[in-house]
Amino acid sequence: MSIAEFLPESIVADPRPKRWTRKAFDRLVKLGFFDEPVELVDGEILKSRPGTYDDPQWRWTRQAYYRLWEAGFIPEKRVQLVDGEIYLMLPQNPPHASSVTRVSRLLERAFGSGFHARIQLPLACGELHDLEPDIAMVKGEPDDYGQEHPRTAALVIEISDSTLAFDRKKKGRAYARALIADYWIVNLIEGCLEVYRQPGKKGYKPCEVLESDAIVTPLALPKAKIKVADLLP
Repeated sequence: MSIAEFLPESIVADPRPKRWTRKAFDRLVKLGFFDEPVELVDGEILKSRPGTYDDPQWRWTRQAYYRLWEAGFIPEKRVQLVDGEIYLMLPQNPPHASSVTRVSRLLERAFGSGFHARIQLPLACGELHDLEPDIAMVKGEPDDYGQEHPRTAALVIEISDSTLAFDRKKKGRAYARALIADYWIVNLIEGCLEVYRQPGKKGYKPCEVLESDAIVTPLALPKAKIKVADLLP
């Protein structure tokens, strides 16, 4: 049985953008969250502009995102800010959760001293993002980031099953715009590793798909050889 079959149908879907009630929207306006006219349409906050809308969606900055937390607008436990939009993340199933732990341990052994794995913790990479990759290999020790989140990582990994399309598109573009040079997706559904490199404003160059019998080398560790099979369940 594949992991896709293991997941309930209701869970095999992209994360959902947060929707706002009229009451919450009115309170946001009263508290001065918006510096230009906006309106609420079907739970979505749009910019009010005469004529044609080029990009009507209101984009939250990371600073405003933290203000929303402090003001009690985001009670959900698992959310992320991606390209200025707040997404409600899906529950973690057992294959995903166990893979995060296993892969993070493997990478910490491979990278050795001088790096550590941040597991589902924020990367402050860009004004419109507060991304929480499943695993980010960053330089230094955890205490080095006691005052602010790291702005980049030597390697970012998403363990993907129910969020595969979201990790390829939305998060992939966000990591590329943040110039994350090495982005991997451990694809649990298809049993392979997707390697994304050469980031740019529109995203990464076409990915390299590695099957379970392949070897992968992180850009930050040119002499390391990691078996793709060891990254998969």
